[in-house]
Amino acid sequence: MSIEKGRAYFRQFGLEDRVREFDVSSATVELAALAVGVEGARIAKTLSFKMDDSCILILAAGDARIDNRKFKDYFHVKAKMPTADEVLELVGHPVGGVCPFGINEGISVYLDESLRRFETVFPAVGSGNSAIELNLEELYKYSNAVAWIDVCKLPEPSAE
Repeated sequence: MSIEKGRAYFRQFGLEDRVREFDVSSATVELAALAVGVEGARIAKTLSFKMDDSCILILAAGDARIDNRKFKDYFHVKAKMPTADEVLELVGHPVGGVCPFGINEGISVYLDESLRRFETVFPAVGSGNSAIELNLEELYKYSNAVAWIDVCKLPEPSAE
């Protein structure tokens, strides 16, 4: 049970009561935004990328997209996402609930600059119907992030 791994992770810090489980799916940015009641951009989606025999996780704002050029410039490899089965095996959480909490050993976590627009964000906690509200300092600390990086692009503002 991946949500239990996430809960146990936060239990050690006395934060288990902040983990929210929903009666509806929060497996996509859109569904998570509806479940939590915030704009989609404030959902901290966790993206996984293959790196040799392992993978890395990048948390980004819900409206951000990976910029392939920035990714390659930073990591010196082309961005390649693992399959759903590989994600579960490598990270320890299923797609839809992937998060940096209670993950397998050896996974490096990065936070994208796109998140810095918000005081608090909502990453998943290991299942497709969970979230926790964290400020950016807490997100950095509890995700055991390696660094803040800039590998995403935001949508162009619509001309209205």
